[in-house]
Amino acid sequence: MKVSFVLGSESDKEFAEQGIKRIAQAGVEYEVVVHSAHRDLPGLLAYLKSLKDVQVIIAVAGMSAALPGIIAASVDLPVIGVPRPVGPLGGVDALISMVQMPKAVPVATMGIGEAGMVNAADFALRILKLSPKRGEL
Repeated sequence: MKVSFVLGSESDKEFAEQGIKRIAQAGVEYEVVVHSAHRDLPGLLAYLKSLKDVQVIIAVAGMSAALPGIIAASVDLPVIGVPRPVGPLGGVDALISMVQMPKAVPVATMGIGEAGMVNAADFALRILKLSPKRGEL
């Protein structure tokens, strides 16, 4: 695996599809897992301890930034947070939370919504030094 998409709930899968598609089109191995930082913290932490061959994590955050924050605090890998446009604030709460991570909890933060997910995938490819030329994919 090279890229792991970590989603907080099953309902995040459709949102993550555009990013998953870009990673797959680039020929990069990936996995998609669902672990809620709020409802399944032990499962999330066990998953993070078991990581093998993952080089970048893309974490989808709904109404908070708990998921990308806990991941970034737990592993020494690049973590890209993508705010999902849900809840009464349409993802603004997650965006603000992500960009205000404390020291030593680095989360690269993308914009809210589909453009943010596509940018997260493209940024992951750049981290992996597999960046497509402009206009490709």
